[in-house]
Amino acid sequence: MRYFESGGATLRVDRPDGVEAWLPIASLMNLKALIVTRTVPELHAAGMFMLIAFLAISFLFRKAFCSWVCPIGTLSEWLSQTGQTIVKRTRRVPRWLDLPLRGVKYILLALFLYVVVAMPVPEIRAFLGGPYGLVADVKMLNFFRLMGQATAVVLAVLVALSLVVKSPWCRYLCPYGALMGLVALASPARIVRNADACIDCAKCAKACPAAVPVDVLASVRSAECTACLSCVAVCPVVGALDLEAGLRRRRVVPAWGLAAAILVVFFGVVGFARATGRWHTSLPDRLYFELVPRAAEFSHPR
Repeated sequence: MRYFESGGATLRVDRPDGVEAWLPIASLMNLKALIVTRTVPELHAAGMFMLIAFLAISFLFRKAFCSWVCPIGTLSEWLSQTGQTIVKRTRRVPRWLDLPLRGVKYILLALFLYVVVAMPVPEIRAFLGGPYGLVADVKMLNFFRLMGQATAVVLAVLVALSLVVKSPWCRYLCPYGALMGLVALASPARIVRNADACIDCAKCAKACPAAVPVDVLASVRSAECTACLSCVAVCPVVGALDLEAGLRRRRVVPAWGLAAAILVVFFGVVGFARATGRWHTSLPDRLYFELVPRAAEFSHPR
């Protein structure tokens, strides 16, 4: 961006297409266009392929994207651990308040899906091909690089809350996580508790970052489960709690196996997109020289 903002006076580096992972609405739009037209879009296709990879991971291994891949999830975990060090304990939101708050992210997801589903494919292509859509990744970076007071205050509040409450953004506000959770409901993988081996110590429930009552369930089917395996890790009895996958013949999935499978799915989808030449968004420099310095001028089309 500095290269184009300075008129070519600074070091030139290639645009990393992976930044499109931060454009979930554009990715949803492109996914709809792909389903309807069966044609891979030319603009911001990398974001769409990563969305496909994340949805595949969620379908196969529950909402594992949130706990194993998402950088925001990583930051939330670090903040929670820092908070435990400072205040010695993480507070849980009362159930009467927790349930309605969890619904907020699904409301946000419903609004985004309504916009995308109702938008015809020609309008999607016109939106992504317009000035705003072409530099949507630039707009996203500027949102944080040129942060306003309101943005700074909201982020500060979220950081402060994350020190005393486990992952408030992920649990209550993230529509991306809500989408992954809904897909995960159809997953053939789930945490299974062996009641005969269980000693009812409740360590699993205390360790669960999603506050799922693992200790009283035969198997965890909740959309909040991220397959982080925290519950399995703290279980003192071998075989009492495991992640199992499969339809008719279920098998125990160890942590290393889950991590390897996630990597295979992610790099398989990304590798396919790269190998077939559908990963990169190719725009001429003259267009970036014109649009990038003026990115702040482009408002979201109504």
